[in-house]
Amino acid sequence: MVVTTGVLHVYAGIVEGRIPVALAGVGYAGALVLFFLDYRRRLLYLIGIPYTAVQIPIWLVAKSEYGVVDYVDKAVQVILILVLVYLYLNTPANSPGNTATTAE
Repeated sequence: MVVTTGVLHVYAGIVEGRIPVALAGVGYAGALVLFFLDYRRRLLYLIGIPYTAVQIPIWLVAKSEYGVVDYVDKAVQVILILVLVYLYLNTPANSPGNTATTAE
């Protein structure tokens, strides 16, 4: 889901000439890197919820025409939000990858 919405945002940002949209896609790529590095995943889930959720009303206000790809992307984002909420609520706070070490 992260890859799908990230790629769609980068693509739409480039095609439509909307740099903030492309940057949102880059943000998803950064989150994916942190996820695979097992860096503070619980915090990543928590930040990912509003990061993704805020894009839906912005999209409604900023876009004047909506296509099938737009609706697919928003459906993916809604599912992603639900998954992130589930992961946040079901990941123990003291599990590996969730605690900062002294080196961090």
